[in-house]
Amino acid sequence: MTGPDGARRGSRAPYLFVAPAVLLFLAFLAIPIGYALYLSLRGLRLTGGGIFGTRQEVFVGLDNYARTLADPDFLAGFGRLALYGLISVPLTLGPALLFALLLDYAGARGRRFARTAIFLPYAIPGVTASLLWGFMYLPSTSPFSYLTQELGLGEIPFLTGGGIYPSLANIAVWGGVGFNMIIIFTSLRGIPAELSDAARIDGASEWRIAWHVKIPLVAPALVLTGLFALIGTLQVYGEPTTLKPMTPEISGVWVPLMHIYTSAFSRDDLPLASAASVILAVGTLVVSVVLLKVTQKRAFGGMS
Repeated sequence: MTGPDGARRGSRAPYLFVAPAVLLFLAFLAIPIGYALYLSLRGLRLTGGGIFGTRQEVFVGLDNYARTLADPDFLAGFGRLALYGLISVPLTLGPALLFALLLDYAGARGRRFARTAIFLPYAIPGVTASLLWGFMYLPSTSPFSYLTQELGLGEIPFLTGGGIYPSLANIAVWGGVGFNMIIIFTSLRGIPAELSDAARIDGASEWRIAWHVKIPLVAPALVLTGLFALIGTLQVYGEPTTLKPMTPEISGVWVPLMHIYTSAFSRDDLPLASAASVILAVGTLVVSVVLLKVTQKRAFGGMS
């Protein structure tokens, strides 16, 4: 029989196992978020007047939020994100689903090599990938522009005008398709083979099996990858920052995260940057919740 000491030790065991995760959550998530909220309500004001005035941090309430929401550069960054997302999100999910369905096809060959080849770009760090593609975009080093110039078609405007959006989206697509493909392919492998076999016996083609059997059953994986792609779009920073020295089209406040970085480290205004960070975080949360609600309603509506 277990004595009182053993019972007490058993009752403490779950808390001991959970404690490391709770400490990490507090240290790297809860406390930084709380400090960001605190900073967003503060502001830097000049006190003393004249040339001998000093900057002091004072409570300003929601003033930083009002300034951020009234900043045309910050709001324009969301417009650029929308154009970027309209290109990158569908092109990230569509090929990933197609590759996953092809790899799940019973007659597919070289699956292991294909999975590795498709997933490999995701293993390359985003900054490295941006640099590699940046050199392929520059007119002086681009092999694509070299070919078009040899054909008399002129250079391809990768980094000028509207071409900057598909150029940036291409980097995200190149690196993100493999990750999404693995998630969708894993979900496909969890579908019982009997469902596809029954559909084949009924005379359904592979296309009909994919459209009417497989895709509906992997809808949760599609929602998950779509949510990841959407959050990644709202948090775009590395690609435009890496390409910024290569083109005048990208400014220091081109997307919201670049605006936050500029406010914090170039303008030395951490309270304003904290307010912008909170707005971006809340916006990301709202968009994520709305997406989940919409997809859940469609899923349950289709089941009813």
